[in-house]
Amino acid sequence: MPDLRRGVLFGIAAYTMWGLFPLYWPLLKPSGAVEILAHRMVWSLMAVVAVLAVRRHWSWFRELLRQPRKLALLTVAALVITVNWGTYIYGVNSGHVVESALGYFINPLVSVLFGVLVLRERLRPLQWVAVGFAALAVIVLTVDYGRLPWIALTLAVSFGVYGLAKKQANVAATESLAVETLVLLVPAFGYLVYLQFAGQATFGQQGVGHSLLLVGAGIITAVPLICFGAAAIRVPLSTVGVLQYIAPILQFVVGVTIAGEVMPPSRWIGFSIVWLALAIFTYDSFRAARTAARVRRSARTLDHVVAER
Repeated sequence: MPDLRRGVLFGIAAYTMWGLFPLYWPLLKPSGAVEILAHRMVWSLMAVVAVLAVRRHWSWFRELLRQPRKLALLTVAALVITVNWGTYIYGVNSGHVVESALGYFINPLVSVLFGVLVLRERLRPLQWVAVGFAALAVIVLTVDYGRLPWIALTLAVSFGVYGLAKKQANVAATESLAVETLVLLVPAFGYLVYLQFAGQATFGQQGVGHSLLLVGAGIITAVPLICFGAAAIRVPLSTVGVLQYIAPILQFVVGVTIAGEVMPPSRWIGFSIVWLALAIFTYDSFRAARTAARVRRSARTLDHVVAER
């Protein structure tokens, strides 16, 4: 039980930090989204290497080099998380915090859809209902925005592909992030060098505080991922599924209350449909988990009876 409690606390910490990200990225202005993204990649690698150095954990790298399929999957993960990070930073710093939150609200439903399309999984009837409501919400919000909510859809789809690649690679969180940021190190560092020589870099030009905030982008990327990894091995997947809503809820609250983004009635309707879809999805997930638990208990009881005979 103490281990489970620690896991839940780690999960809450991870998703709370992710939920408060919209407060951090505006502090990095006048840096542009691509420059912030490049710094995030470089300093994330430095932070992860520091963690691995403290743990003296390097043997996994040699073993991973002998598994080209896993390396290829982590390379795909690196590319799509670049799209995800860049889109999110752009969304937050351009006044679309609420739309960015929408992306992470619908992400679980997009991930389920990927399970059907890629892994040939079968959805339960209520899961199809939830996906249908999510599609309806996208239509309503498209009418509201006067355009496809591309920021939300890009975030949801890119993170869904990222999760799929990570699931199939099956590499621990810290080690995976180390490989992903290593893949991105050369283009990210090259871009920062280009900006410096072109006289367009903000690093070192906006004061020490601004430079430290850019460096901090790597730390705030690594810390919640490490907390998430600690949670994932301690708590059931169904619990993680509920905790994941902390982040978009906080992002939504930040967007409406602090960023002051406008929420017309039509937008509230669209978000309400999304929340209804998530409520159906969560209910179905808990019901399926309880059913699976009963089946396992019945199987253990039957095995015990057979063994006694």
